[in-house]
Amino acid sequence: MSLKLDTLAYTNRLRGLPPEHKLVFALTTLLISLSTHPPVQILIALWMGIWTVVYAKIPAGIYIRILAVASFFWLTSLPALVINGVSVADISQVQGDSWQGLNLEFYYIYISRSGFYQALAIFTRAFASVSCLYFLMLTVPFTEVLQTLRRFKFPTLLIELLLLMYRFIFILWNTATDLSIAQKSRLGYRDFRTSIKSLALLVGQLLKRTLQKYSQFSLGLESRGMSGEFRVYAPRRYRPSKRYILEAVIGCVILISLEWWLNAGIFT
Repeated sequence: MSLKLDTLAYTNRLRGLPPEHKLVFALTTLLISLSTHPPVQILIALWMGIWTVVYAKIPAGIYIRILAVASFFWLTSLPALVINGVSVADISQVQGDSWQGLNLEFYYIYISRSGFYQALAIFTRAFASVSCLYFLMLTVPFTEVLQTLRRFKFPTLLIELLLLMYRFIFILWNTATDLSIAQKSRLGYRDFRTSIKSLALLVGQLLKRTLQKYSQFSLGLESRGMSGEFRVYAPRRYRPSKRYILEAVIGCVILISLEWWLNAGIFT
């Protein structure tokens, strides 16, 4: 999946736009999504989906799949936010907040109304924020993001750490994939017990193989005369689009105006 996403970043329909434009646009919508109410955040998620799927021509199936992965983490945190418990003697204090409840001996377990709305607010904010970051990830190659940060005078150490992290994500992914294929070819996942054993072996070998790949990577850098700073080739063959710039500016202004109107309606 990582290799597929990297390929899409190089072949999408918005590839010819300057990366700094897409970076500023993604960060601007991200800041708006972090400081607005759920209705605006839902609009941001839908708008970024249009930019990603319709304008950039990213396959809708892949986009929905990676959004589902991000949503899974929200679903795993949902019980901790929604389900609460108090002693039976304190039931009267939570009657207004209890949606549904169940008595378990000395405790009262209930679904919190305020917890549900809090979980919903967290979900819309996370969903909008992830949509902004996915737009950036699927339309701008990571090397161009680093080059843009370099032009924006970000610290060199931070940029190089990001490059190394990005490189080792691929090393880790490829190593895990190779080990998994080798185990499957030997029927290592034919039943539950064997699958658990194979998974334990995979995790143990993963660290060893990754350290070996890291050693090979370090030797490769030294053999090429590594001087302490990474240089990545990124040709400047971009063409700004007035239509996209205008649409991005107008859209952000509309979102901010809608948030201002919601605030005026709520607090007046």
